[in-house]
Amino acid sequence: MDRTLNHSPRIAVIGSGNVATHLAKAVTRAGYKLSIYNHRCESASRLASAVGATAVADLDALDADIYIIAIKDDAIASLAASVAGRKGLWLHTSGSVDMKVFDGVVDSYGVLYPMQTFSKDADVDMTEVPFFIEGCNGDVTRAIRELASSLSHKVIEVSSANRVKLHIAAVFACNFTNYMWAQSADILESIGADFSVMHPLIKATLDKTLTMSPHDGQTGPARRGDVDIIKKHLSMLSGVKHKLYETLSTDIMNEYHHNLTDHQS
Repeated sequence: MDRTLNHSPRIAVIGSGNVATHLAKAVTRAGYKLSIYNHRCESASRLASAVGATAVADLDALDADIYIIAIKDDAIASLAASVAGRKGLWLHTSGSVDMKVFDGVVDSYGVLYPMQTFSKDADVDMTEVPFFIEGCNGDVTRAIRELASSLSHKVIEVSSANRVKLHIAAVFACNFTNYMWAQSADILESIGADFSVMHPLIKATLDKTLTMSPHDGQTGPARRGDVDIIKKHLSMLSGVKHKLYETLSTDIMNEYHHNLTDHQS
């Protein structure tokens, strides 16, 4: 989307974390004039310098047409309350915070939720990231769509209630999956093996998931109903890993093998 917009709105990003960093890069790449505010001035200055934006030290001095709040979910409500009565279009980027957090606080508001895992130092092609949007009225929704479409090829309008479900689905698909990789890495480390030995397996799993349904692609001892192997594995695990293995194996067996008794019996 690298383009310079004529008469484009001035954008302000509030925050300097993972989401804010990638949004700031995308916004400046799209040709918008960008200001950045963070309660830690040095963080705002560092990000602004990296993307060619202007750092603003005082929230009250932040002047833009569109304000994008990209901070921790539990801080959005208090920040929204602190800007009561301000002009401009106010957006947050959360998957699980209702749009109504702005209701009665500002006149124009909505949501710009990029569904992706973000780390500051990991490159992301924002043009391929789906942006889920919501606006307080039709005109606002159109304005948000115009902004989102300048950042990504994939823009979808969705309600706050359904956005939460999307976020939950993303937690299962990404966050919990990554945690499982961390458990795998711990086990490998205990035998002196590097996690890189899992890379071909992970790649094959992801490739398969993109070409067939996850339900049809399930494999492993629990999918086969191999109770003896499951018991053997459980005997070698303890703590969190034992609990995770047992819970997931039970659920998978219940999904595919209704006729099998609980493997713990």
